[in-house]
Amino acid sequence: MSTETFDTILQGKLTVIQGRGGYRFSLDAVLLADFAGREGIRKIMDLGTGNGVISLILAALRPRARVTGLEMQEAMAARARRSVALNRLEDRVEVTQGDVRSIERLFPPESFDLVVCNPPYRVPRSGRINPDPEKRIARHEVEGGLGDFLRAGRYLLKRGGLMALVYPAARGVDLLETMRQTGLEPKRLRLVHSFRQAPASLILIEGSKGGKSELTIMPPLVVYSRGKEYTAELKAILAGRSRSAIPSSGTSRSGRGPCRKG
Repeated sequence: MSTETFDTILQGKLTVIQGRGGYRFSLDAVLLADFAGREGIRKIMDLGTGNGVISLILAALRPRARVTGLEMQEAMAARARRSVALNRLEDRVEVTQGDVRSIERLFPPESFDLVVCNPPYRVPRSGRINPDPEKRIARHEVEGGLGDFLRAGRYLLKRGGLMALVYPAARGVDLLETMRQTGLEPKRLRLVHSFRQAPASLILIEGSKGGKSELTIMPPLVVYSRGKEYTAELKAILAGRSRSAIPSSGTSRSGRGPCRKG
């Protein structure tokens, strides 16, 4: 049996190569890519890109943008590069192997318009540490915590640039506090609920480097309508047809408006 799988997303528009037994992306990555940024953004950084799924989706959703994925694990970075080539996106997506804690050695400051991140969210000693190295580093703050990713994002962003993250709702206070301490003012927030009456499981949030204090809380995103059937909005997101990102004018869209790491 092969040690890898070739998984399609966005209704077959993209294919992602993943290790069969290691870290595998889940719904939160797709939600973040749909949520992040404004229309018209050109240079995007995906911190901790893993197998490259967020970078690939962002490139598909934003045909004029150039995307860079940063991943510290050699095997995952290699798979991400192969996925980029498989989808014929080498002209707009590149993958760099490196550590967010050494970001100054890898990229010049203020060189991106948008930074996205699906960071590790389990603090050390908060339960059993996964023995698989890919899952351990992706899920647990053993090789860089939330503050490290936020500081890297602030370093990379131009003034007024945006950083978007997906994070467990249970750690929402930590997230908001650390963003403001880092100089990334929370500007737009959306809660994700498995079912309409269930507590929120995830936070989608976007902060601005040097932004003023004003937060827009968007309508909640509900994953399931009943049983295991996705809601209409979720189906549209999975197909790459419905975007939560705001127009370049800065006005929010009206109308159409769980998700753990696998």
